Parts: sequence; C-alpha cells; structure tokens
Amino acid sequence: MKEAELVIVGAGPAGLCAAISAASSGAKVLIIERNKSLGGQLVKQTHMFFGSEKQYASTRGIDITDILLTELKKYEKNVEILTNSTVVGMYEDGIITVLHKEDKYFKIKPKAVIVCTGAFEKSLAFPNNDLPGIYGAGAVQTLMNVYGVKPGNKVLMVGAGNIGLIVSYQLMQAGVEVVAILDAAPKIGGYLVHASKIRRMGVPILTGYTVKEAIGKDYLEKAVICKLDNKFQQIPGTEQTLDADVMCISVGLTPLNELLSMSGCEMKYIPQLSGTVPVRNEDYETTIENLFVAGDISGVEEASAAMVEGYLAGLCAAAKIGHKAEDFENKKMDYLKQLSELRSGPVGEHILAGIEQIVR
Repeated sequence: MKEAELVIVGAGPAGLCAAISAASSGAKVLIIERNKSLGGQLVKQTHMFFGSEKQYASTRGIDITDILLTELKKYEKNVEILTNSTVVGMYEDGIITVLHKEDKYFKIKPKAVIVCTGAFEKSLAFPNNDLPGIYGAGAVQTLMNVYGVKPGNKVLMVGAGNIGLIVSYQLMQAGVEVVAILDAAPKIGGYLVHASKIRRMGVPILTGYTVKEAIGKDYLEKAVICKLDNKFQQIPGTEQTLDADVMCISVGLTPLNELLSMSGCEMKYIPQLSGTVPVRNEDYETTIENLFVAGDISGVEEASAAMVEGYLAGLCAAAKIGHKAEDFENKKMDYLKQLSELRSGPVGEHILAGIEQIVR
C-alpha cells in the first residue's frame, strides 16, 4: 500500500494547476497521468487562448503547458509524478487502485484526492459512421499538431462550436481543404471571430444541417447532408452529397465521470454542464469528504475555466488536510472572481444555471 497526502488524477490544465496550488501551499502531491507526457489537451492546442492575463490570454495552449510545468518545478520537493499510469478504481473506503505501465498494479491510501480526468468527445449516429476517415475533432488535432500527420485532403467538419471552427482553421493552415462546416443548431455556437476567419477563406458554414449518411467501401468517400426543421428532424428532399475523405465530428464533450460514480459521491445529470457531474460545494469538494474535482469533470467549459478551478481545488484541498496557505482567503476570493468573470455573458448564464443545480 502506497501512502500519499494528496493525489491528483489527471495532468491536463486543471490537474497541473491544482498541483501547483496545492504544492505551493505545502502539501505533498502525487500526480497520476495515464499518458507519457503532461498537459492533457493543451499539448495539441496551437491556437491562442481567450480570457485574461491570469489565464494566459494570447498564449498558445502548447506554450501554456511549458509555463505550468516550469511553475510546478519550483515545488518539485513536494511533487511526485507517475506517468503511463491509469487509476482503475476509487472505492468508498478511500482506496485508489493504479495500473502502472500495464504490468504493475498497486493501491494508494491518500488523505485527499482531486479528480481532473476531463471529458471525452461525443459521437454522432448516422449510417456508416464507423468508416475509416471519420474522426473526433480531438483526434484530428492530435494527428496534426502532435504527430504532424495530415488526416486527409477534403474535410467535412460537423459542429460549429469553438473547437470545430478552430480545428477547421488549423486544417486549412495545413493545406487541407474544408469543404463545409455543418451545425444542427440554427446559430453558430463558437465565437464569431473564429467564424469570420473561416468565412473569409471561402468555407461555407451551414447551420440547421446534419449528416444523413456516410458513403464509402473501405474508407469515407462522400457524405450526404440534409437540412433540419425547428424540431431537429431531417427534411426530405434537402439532401446534398459532398466529396470528402475525412469527416471531423465536433459535437461537444461529456464529463469523464466513471471514477466518481465508483467512489459513491452524489451525481446529477445536468444538460447545461454536458452530462452527469458531481454535486459539490464552493470549494469543489464533492459529497465524499476530501474528494475534490476540477475542470471538465465538474462541467464542460473552456480550458481557461478548468485552470482556475484547478487552482481553487488545489488550494482548498491542501487546506483541508492541514496545509492552509498564508494568503488563503485572498487567493480563494481571486479565483472565485476569475471564474465569475469567465462565466459572464450568454454562454456563462447557461453554465451558471447548471452550476446552481449542483452546488450545495
């Protein structure tokens, strides 16, 4: 049995910020990450972030990873990192089980845990949606931005949220033709600044459309799209066939919550937060004492919000196990203020409506 003060599950933007905050408060932190490297989604995000200077606005995601790792190194005496390690169980008695490098299995008994496992991509149901050439947007980003592999020559993007628009622009920068961007909603979900860049480059953005069928024998060759009515039902006779060897699905994320469900904490399905999320308090502590969350697992938002939640959860978790920062109250108020500012505006109202249903 391995002993640990504070375990952080996941080393994406929320997990790294939680580790920095907790370690700087004096807590001994053990980071467990299933991948070989740290950074999570940041390692494939080449676009510049929005937000404020505190959330690294105008900095590319790939550079934010380096900034956070440099900051974490300041507290390396308080930090242990396990990569290639997957938490496979979290039990009601507080025990965590870990599979390390696929051949070593062990248990941990921590004083506190912060779960920062993020979210996974939603899929879309249509005939032949399993053809080679049909990817999630995150997979396309990984191919291009991490491995330098062009996914194809003609891409149909499904989803006009920020991720769909950003990945479309990155594809065009890589010399890939984007034949169209579809979205089932009547309006574009992403920022207009992204949509404007796409339209100026001649790519049609078709709202109120969906994919009816994928066509191909051994791989994607064409896609049949059609219009939707105001009840999101397909309208017969509106079909169009587009040539495409890649279809990129960007229709949202769902919190990766299996470990929390296993732990026994109270969960609720909240549509505004994109799925089933844990009930928690202002400190991001769940209904299980000393079990905290941060990032998309507590409700899908932008990476900027995930980082601030990580700082807040790390600060509060460290305090809960006896490592209260000298300027605890000031830091906590600052993080809460940052989150409030990030959640201003119409999109923020939607998020806040969901949060109201889970905060005790």
